[in-house]
Amino acid sequence: GPGEPLELDVLIIDEASMLDLVLTHHTLRAVPDGAQVLFVGDVDQLPSVGPGNVLADLIDSGRVPVARLTQVFRQAAASKIITNAHAINRGKAPDLPPPSAVREGADCVFVEVDEAEDIPQKVAGVVAKSLPNLGYKRDDITVLAPMQRGSAGARNLNEVLQSVLNPPRPDKPEVKRGPLTFRVGDRVMQRVNNYDKNVFNGDVGHIAEIDLENQTVGVMYPEGPIEYDFVDMDQLGHAACVSIHKSQGSEYPACVIVFHTQHYMMLARNLVYTALTRAKKIAVFVGSRRAILMAVRNRNQVPRNTRLAARLQKLVDDLGASGLARAAKGQANGAASPSTPPPALPGRLL
Repeated sequence: GPGEPLELDVLIIDEASMLDLVLTHHTLRAVPDGAQVLFVGDVDQLPSVGPGNVLADLIDSGRVPVARLTQVFRQAAASKIITNAHAINRGKAPDLPPPSAVREGADCVFVEVDEAEDIPQKVAGVVAKSLPNLGYKRDDITVLAPMQRGSAGARNLNEVLQSVLNPPRPDKPEVKRGPLTFRVGDRVMQRVNNYDKNVFNGDVGHIAEIDLENQTVGVMYPEGPIEYDFVDMDQLGHAACVSIHKSQGSEYPACVIVFHTQHYMMLARNLVYTALTRAKKIAVFVGSRRAILMAVRNRNQVPRNTRLAARLQKLVDDLGASGLARAAKGQANGAASPSTPPPALPGRLL
């Protein structure tokens, strides 16, 4: 906070579209006087889970300098991932050829599945066979779904993927917690911040050990192993498939993206755009073409009436007006020459 400012000259906040009002407030309160803050993010992605629409409001206020980066570095300019992402942002239907186009170098294809109940087995085939045949390791592949519920939702997809990718075996310990079965070898995600264990919401690892006698589970994360008691396992969820919201801020070499009219309540342009832009090398859409078109055409997201943009405009304009008034008063009193510029706006508004 302001009493204990961070020791820095420049603060760069990446994935700024995920910032909510509360987190932004506390972050900026900790920035020392004279420091600069750079927000980096994609305003076309999903807004924050928490209240507010901070990045969009900062841009819409017109009071914050904005630079838009347009050159593509992550994929070649000919990539269908990139061209389709731009098309989606313009409300245009993406170009999604059939899976056979992969043999000709396509990096964004579509697998048509009419019935939602048939999607899990089709997804399992893509993850377990099709993509590995193209050279992708299983840890390179992540399935994305618009929501948790339903036969084509993340919960059911994880259950089916577990049965295919990591089936039960006598030599693989497992433990059941509520409706979920955790097994050695499962990919899991930390669902809440745990500062005591230094593991945070969205961290992904693999179950390396289950000790049934001591009732502990060992998860190997990229940063190292973390041990959980069985009673703490509600912090974990399966992560072969994650919701698109949960994937925001991450990138994956290969994405299998599920869209079906079963998810009609969630279908929106920023959802399909966010999902597609998670893919680094290949994106495979599975489901209904109609659902994808519904999402692309739906820009009517639930409005967030934050008033932040208007308040920023008024605050900055008022500060500018008061600075000009002080300068004019000083000139009238002979304290400043006519060429003296008005004082700069203060760096701290919080």
